[in-house]
Amino acid sequence: MFEHIFAEMNSALDDIARRYPEAEGEQKESLGMKWKLLKQMSDGIIEEWMSFEEKMGEIRRKCGDFEAEDQLKIIELGGGPFIKGQGYFTLKMYEQASEHFEKASCLYPDNPLPLLFLAVCRVHLNDRENAAGYLNYIFTHGKDKKLKAICCNALGCLAAMDNRVEKARGFFLTAYKLDPTLPEPMANLEACMENRGTYQFESQLHAYM
Repeated sequence: MFEHIFAEMNSALDDIARRYPEAEGEQKESLGMKWKLLKQMSDGIIEEWMSFEEKMGEIRRKCGDFEAEDQLKIIELGGGPFIKGQGYFTLKMYEQASEHFEKASCLYPDNPLPLLFLAVCRVHLNDRENAAGYLNYIFTHGKDKKLKAICCNALGCLAAMDNRVEKARGFFLTAYKLDPTLPEPMANLEACMENRGTYQFESQLHAYM
């Protein structure tokens, strides 16, 4: 359903991009109106999505996590800024997601999940220094081994991105020792040694959404 809607919206955007630069008069006005309509649709979809995410959070708090096995309890975080942040994160709107994760980390300082998602947002926004700071804090103060392994793997990715190969190698090996079930550290180590430049640092986050 959504694929069809977004395919139509993308097609309309492509049409505007192709025709608008050369358009004049009524045609230009018509394309401008189409742009405004698409913008309204986009804003409406985001608003509805955020409302949906909040409702899912409320149900998760009442009923428990439908998919979780042995993991940190998202139920402790409430349904406010953390759930909104995850909604924006899913939409790849990392700046907006960061704002909500920052609020959630202040409201729930003892729960590392908002800080983890905030760190990943900062990576996407090319703010590696703050991302590394958040990840180091969770790694140093955290108790959950899997979460520490995820942070250690992400720190390895940041080091590899900065061409600090030996540092990255150490992080990836430590991540593997903390949780051998995680596939990313060894895959990232191989990519680092072969200088492939593609690293995986967020595939495990779905378990916390």
